[in-house]
Amino acid sequence: MTVIRAARPDDHARIVAVMDDWWGRPVHALLPRLFLDHFHRSSLVAERDGLLAGFLVGLLSPSVPGLAYIHFVGVSPAARGDGLGRDLYERFFALARRDGRERVRCVTSPQNTASIAFHTAMGFTVTEPIADYDGPGVSRVVFDRPLV
Repeated sequence: MTVIRAARPDDHARIVAVMDDWWGRPVHALLPRLFLDHFHRSSLVAERDGLLAGFLVGLLSPSVPGLAYIHFVGVSPAARGDGLGRDLYERFFALARRDGRERVRCVTSPQNTASIAFHTAMGFTVTEPIADYDGPGVSRVVFDRPLV
């Protein structure tokens, strides 16, 4: 049985401990502790039998009214394909709606075809790659989805 709950600041260590393994490359530096210290109320953790099965780190934009943002999502390789990613997103959408948010955005690299396919299936529109989005030579695609 999977339990999805609000994240806590102390979840950070558990999450970064598995990220590189789940992605198959070093990615843990993309999730500094500040995200769980300051945005744990809008982030989610999924557990199965006490083990981390997935997580979603999201925030309710303090600068852009009506916008929620998903920073990082991960699902354990053992839990992929059974809808856990979709469940995490749907719960975040509900949380964002309750806070009066109208849109959700997130970004990924243009090479991340699996993420692009997942977000498209979840109802996000996808931009063409935006050059230098995250600095010189770092292109990104932007996902956008209305919550209405």
